[in-house]
Amino acid sequence: MHASPLFAQAVARLLLRTYEELGGPRRLARIDLVDIGAGRGELLTGVLAALPPDVEVHPYGVEKAPRPPGLDHRIEWCAEPPRGVRGLVFSNEWLDNVPADVAEADPAGVPRYVEVRTDDGAERLGTPVAGEDARWLERWWPLAGQPGHRAEIGRPRDEAWAAAVGTLAEGLAVAVDYAHSLDARPPFGTLSGFAGGQEVRPVPDGSCDVTAHVALDACAAAVPGAAHTELLTQREALTRLGVTGARPPLTLASTDPAAYVRALSAASSAGELLARGGLGDFGWLEQRVGRC
Repeated sequence: MHASPLFAQAVARLLLRTYEELGGPRRLARIDLVDIGAGRGELLTGVLAALPPDVEVHPYGVEKAPRPPGLDHRIEWCAEPPRGVRGLVFSNEWLDNVPADVAEADPAGVPRYVEVRTDDGAERLGTPVAGEDARWLERWWPLAGQPGHRAEIGRPRDEAWAAAVGTLAEGLAVAVDYAHSLDARPPFGTLSGFAGGQEVRPVPDGSCDVTAHVALDACAAAVPGAAHTELLTQREALTRLGVTGARPPLTLASTDPAAYVRALSAASSAGELLARGGLGDFGWLEQRVGRC
């Protein structure tokens, strides 16, 4: 769904807005677009299709996997984000896949690392959390004195996000992900596994995608030098970009049935992207660098 035409069109509008804020063609010959965790390039392909033909854009797909066959020749495929970018750095459901240790408070309330046996997922409590991880927990997800409560230590996500924003010379960086905030951390964590579109036990044996929600507020604080920072829900962010779930007028069905069907389909897609209790509750972290 997050590579849907409607979502790609919204990202295209965000890219154009960023280009304008940076001075547009009067100042920049082109605008850079970096998709971190690009998958098979679906979002980049959709954004390129939605852009006006006169906009010069340099798209980068950042992904560890090899370049997909048949991908638009304009997309530069790379394993690491390019540096010195002027434009938009966009990461969609990337940070939730950055590995993070899990901690659990033992019967005495002491946070300890959770150790996992990779062949069957059996768990045990290991050593007490210490050092930078302990400081992160104390600041962003306190567990002390709460036996049985769990947390995913988000420090690696903070570092990954700070590194991504650091590639921007000027422009906007956006992280879109399952998220939670300090005032509403889930008491038992969010570690999950997915395989074939179904939720499964999160066994780290390569048989499933192991993921956990992101403390986007902590990621935001990892970039103290940002010119501007904003945390939004996807519903708020996409509404600003012109996505609405409004149904087309019934009169259109009689005057232009094909247009009515297209508009009705778009409204249905928009409703799914904006839904409360669903995709609309995704978190958006936006941070600006430089003059943007």
